[in-house]
Amino acid sequence: MSAKKSVPFKPLNIAVLTVSDTRDESTDTSGGYLVEILNETGHHLADKKIVIDDIYQMRAVVSDWIASTNVQAVLITGGTGFTKRDSTPEAMLPLFDKVVDGFGELFRHVSYQEIGTSTIQSRAVAGLANETIIFCMPGSTGACKTAWGIIESQLDASHRPCNFVDQLKSVSTDSCADSRG
Repeated sequence: MSAKKSVPFKPLNIAVLTVSDTRDESTDTSGGYLVEILNETGHHLADKKIVIDDIYQMRAVVSDWIASTNVQAVLITGGTGFTKRDSTPEAMLPLFDKVVDGFGELFRHVSYQEIGTSTIQSRAVAGLANETIIFCMPGSTGACKTAWGIIESQLDASHRPCNFVDQLKSVSTDSCADSRG
């Protein structure tokens, strides 16, 4: 039996999208949390935007990131509930080449320990599109913390037995230092 080769951490270029009809940069605590935690863990912020809960506006922003040669991962917060305006899963599912079923399943399992049966109202989803991993999570900061507890290791090349890093496009992280727009 051979020992597994150690792989070093590789910073990724990650874009953050907040879906909200009411938030702006000064009140976007969940998007702010995601930016803070991805920077703290050594990743690079490729871009950050806030869009209203509109399927076509969400798709336009995320499609640009998917087509970009600079974005490897997208974190989306908001629009995953059951209100009339919540439409993030409907916006993202058609863009996915492959759905990562385990993310939503695990998110709801972990969330159940925190909020009980209310977790059945979460439609957290994830998928791969053009070698870009996309995670869609609820809009509360608490839900983003729960989701990051799942996502973080999957965005770390050193995590074993597997992670998503080798499935993502290869890009230079140098161009992300000040590309927030």
